[in-house]
Amino acid sequence: MKYPLAIIILLSALGFTLPKQPTSTGVIKKMYSRYHGKWHTSLTFSQTTGRYRNDTLLKTDVWYERIVYPDMLRIDFGGDKAGNGIIYRGDSSYLFRNNKVVRATKDENELIFFLGGMYFKTIDQVLAHFNTLHFDLSKYHESTWKGKAVYVLGSANDDEKVNQLWIDKEKLVAVRYFKYDAKGKMEATFEEHKLLAGAWSETLCKFYIDDKLLQTEVYQDIKANQPIDKSVFDPALIGK
Repeated sequence: MKYPLAIIILLSALGFTLPKQPTSTGVIKKMYSRYHGKWHTSLTFSQTTGRYRNDTLLKTDVWYERIVYPDMLRIDFGGDKAGNGIIYRGDSSYLFRNNKVVRATKDENELIFFLGGMYFKTIDQVLAHFNTLHFDLSKYHESTWKGKAVYVLGSANDDEKVNQLWIDKEKLVAVRYFKYDAKGKMEATFEEHKLLAGAWSETLCKFYIDDKLLQTEVYQDIKANQPIDKSVFDPALIGK
């Protein structure tokens, strides 16, 4: 809420202090304060993945996922024994087929950062990383989504075509993400959150490219803080 200048001058003269207005940086610090040191360290689940073209379902698959925060994710398409999948580690990805790496790319999965990894870095690293991901943290507004109040980081209004992250005001978790680049517009939604070991996990995700539904993900058998051998994230050990 913005106050008229006349009201600000009057309240100041009377010795009143206006409540501090939220900012993108302030919301990030609020999220960090709530979950730093409290977020689950790992997450495992299977998911039913639906692939779409022109909003029409083409096929479904089952993927198996393991995450170790802050920045390691392994997805197996069809299970460990199938030998097909992708590893995200830091700022790189490794696609493997038949237990052989077929492509290595400089390709960070920023969703790991938004959905938990940020709580395993320092707050200065977190703010710097938002900048790396092309968020203008000087911009901020509030909105609603699916009937719930949200903070919107990086955008001055709902229609601005810039990278922006929508945060549920109550849970302080990401529920919607927009990314704009040379390829066009990408939107991701994170829904139906489940409380796990004092933190949250989305259990339904939807992805859109230029407003066309591309993929849905429904999580099953979600477990937090399971011991995971980090060697599974080593591309050099695929198939060994």
